[in-house]
Amino acid sequence: MSLTDTSIKTSKPKNTDYKMADEKGLYVLVRKAGKYFRLDYRFAGKRKTLALGVYTVSWKMSAMCDC
Repeated sequence: MSLTDTSIKTSKPKNTDYKMADEKGLYVLVRKAGKYFRLDYRFAGKRKTLALGVYTVSWKMSAMCDC
């Protein structure tokens, strides 16, 4: 499943946290407090997670802007 702005925007928090994953390790963690971009990768044989930021309207606006 690819992550699109529409699918992220329409996702609703549930009782437990859940992930909306891309095929390359990128995912959006949906919590009651908000939506967070995360990236899973491997380094020296161990799984690591990189926190990229919070999904807000500003992500969409910066994608539309040529700034």
